[in-house]
Amino acid sequence: MSSTVAKAARRVTHELHGVVVSAGLMDKTVKVRVGGQKWNKIVNKWFADPKHYLVHDPNSSLRTGDVVSIAPGWPTSQHKRHYVKHIIAPFGEPIDKRPPVPTLEELIAERESKKEAKEERRTARRQEQHEKAVEEKQRRKAKLAKKQHTPIETIENSSAEQ
Repeated sequence: MSSTVAKAARRVTHELHGVVVSAGLMDKTVKVRVGGQKWNKIVNKWFADPKHYLVHDPNSSLRTGDVVSIAPGWPTSQHKRHYVKHIIAPFGEPIDKRPPVPTLEELIAERESKKEAKEERRTARRQEQHEKAVEEKQRRKAKLAKKQHTPIETIENSSAEQ
């Protein structure tokens, strides 16, 4: 049972390479600078125009200065849309001494399990609310029957006829 977002994430072949500019300041998030150029038609010259992306790093395995490969994925938060594919060139601490970067399949499996758990909690909460509403309705009927000095069955029959 794979969602449409997961299927789309598997089809993506677009890959960006960039340098980690900021790591360790936000939990499970790094800022990556991806190079780019912009043409200035007045000067007739290309100028550097880098873009910065907030990237999901679930194991906090990246350090500032690492050269990484990132790919677009699903929205993890308000501004995070990319995830780390792999580390191209580590800066400082070697890759073996860091937590591993999860693969796309692991990320999708984790996302699916979280969605299933959320759906279970949601159905349990709705079932509980439904049971509470039924109990409240029964309580109101009993209160009305007591007030009118009539049996509950009479009230149920009259409400069913209407």
